[in-house]
Amino acid sequence: MKNKKWSVITILFFLAIFIISFNLYNKNTVHVNVNEQTEAELSSDPVIEYDDYGVESGKYFLDESKVKNGQTLSHILDQYNIDAYTIDGMVKKMQQTDLFDPRYIRSGNSYRAYLYNDTLPDAAFFIYDISALEYLKINLKDSFDLSREKKQITRVPKSASGLINSSLWVTLTQSNLNPELAIEMSEVLAWEVDFHRIQNGDKFKVFYDENYVGDQSIGIDNIHAIYFMNEGREVYGYHFEKDTVSGFFADDGQNLRKVFLKAPLKFGRISSGYSSSRRHPVLGTRRPHYGTDYAAPTGTPIYAVGDGVVNARAYTSGNGNYIKIRHNSVYETQYLHMSRFASGITKGTRVKQGDVIGYVGMTGLATGPHVCFRFWKNGKQVNHRKEEFPSADPLHEDYFAEFFPVRDLWKARLDSLTFGQEQQMMAVNE
Repeated sequence: MKNKKWSVITILFFLAIFIISFNLYNKNTVHVNVNEQTEAELSSDPVIEYDDYGVESGKYFLDESKVKNGQTLSHILDQYNIDAYTIDGMVKKMQQTDLFDPRYIRSGNSYRAYLYNDTLPDAAFFIYDISALEYLKINLKDSFDLSREKKQITRVPKSASGLINSSLWVTLTQSNLNPELAIEMSEVLAWEVDFHRIQNGDKFKVFYDENYVGDQSIGIDNIHAIYFMNEGREVYGYHFEKDTVSGFFADDGQNLRKVFLKAPLKFGRISSGYSSSRRHPVLGTRRPHYGTDYAAPTGTPIYAVGDGVVNARAYTSGNGNYIKIRHNSVYETQYLHMSRFASGITKGTRVKQGDVIGYVGMTGLATGPHVCFRFWKNGKQVNHRKEEFPSADPLHEDYFAEFFPVRDLWKARLDSLTFGQEQQMMAVNE
């Protein structure tokens, strides 16, 4: 009997332990399920989205317009039930903090107000587009908090190629490409290609980045690689940057930048070339023309083609206003018929390649606005268009191991483009 009694007690003891353990397990299980359900509920909450100006999308009615001639910021804010005293306080705060000077609000610039409803003009926020990159934001529901903020910029990698049928600018425009690309390409190739001698049949290919704010292009950012064929001559260039080295280099590592620019103007046309016998357009007699005339509108900037020192700034009845620059013991250049000299340019001024030294005009014996560009080598005038100038700062061989893979990558991509093709591309890993 005693053994049976202890057996019953033992069974009851283990049964109690089982029941307690089961309840504890169920309690823990319920606890876990509650957490999982809560997380699921949280994950189903709607995600709040914001527009390009940092205002919650879909919450307000949008009133958009442009500044009219004669309108002031005070006139515009008055539309949204803001009293004159408050407007005056905001204007003073802008001026005191140098946030924005409301006197410089410009007609044609956009503004927008976020309204609480579509029947009353009470606004929660007011935005004025200062430029394509910046805007003024006024929080009208929070003690009229003011801020000047930058718009979000999206960089879009692109490629383009084309067959030139009149000019680079026209070809880009006809292909719905940003014409600013012509300026950027001319900056890269200024030492290799004379853009005053572009011909029908010339070709180009280029990989570059274009910046956007929303759907609006705000300019070309970077050129990564470029190909240009001018008069049958091919030029490849690849951007390479490492340590203090930065520039565009040819297949063999030679810098595309040369000792001298190809021309003293960025754009224009050659109206008269270097000649040993030319009929003078004013005098009517035949005489040598030891220079190249670049026709362009009056006021077009004229650039120093190389580093040097101004050794003459003068006027003569034939040359008009002119500047002469000594570059070294071998080379000198001269720029004639300027409408005026650039500020700070006097005899003895040291200039750098690409500095503006004057502006196109028709002073002296000239029938139209142009610059007559003359080039001396060892004291003798020569045709600079037939000279081969050395590369400036070629890539040191220490960088070849890193440059050549970059070159090979971009060269393959350039060669894969067909002419007349323009495409938006996915981000490129360099």
